[in-house]
Amino acid sequence: MEILVSSNTITINGNIKSVNDFQEIKQAADSVIIQHKSLILNLTDSLSITSSVIGYLNKLVLKDGIDIHMNIGDEQLLHLIEDLNLTSTFKAKKA
Repeated sequence: MEILVSSNTITINGNIKSVNDFQEIKQAADSVIIQHKSLILNLTDSLSITSSVIGYLNKLVLKDGIDIHMNIGDEQLLHLIEDLNLTSTFKAKKA
C-alpha cells in the first residue's frame, strides 16, 4: 500500500489489509485534519478496507465533525461501503 498526501487529499494505492496499513492511514489523516475540517480519500484500487480503518473514519465523522468525501475506484469496495450503510456518512462515490 502507498499513501500520497496533498493538502486535504489522501490518495491510497494498493490494498488496505494490515494493522500497519491502518496506522499509516491514521497518521496521514491526523496530519490532514490538524489544518482542515474536510478530508478527501481517494481509494484507487483497494479491494477491501479493514474494520479498524472504517471505525476510525466513522469516529472522525460522528465525533470530530470531519467532512469525509470518499472516491472509490473498485466496485467491490463501493458495494461493501453500501452494504455497511456508510455511503452517506463517507459521501462515497465511484471514482
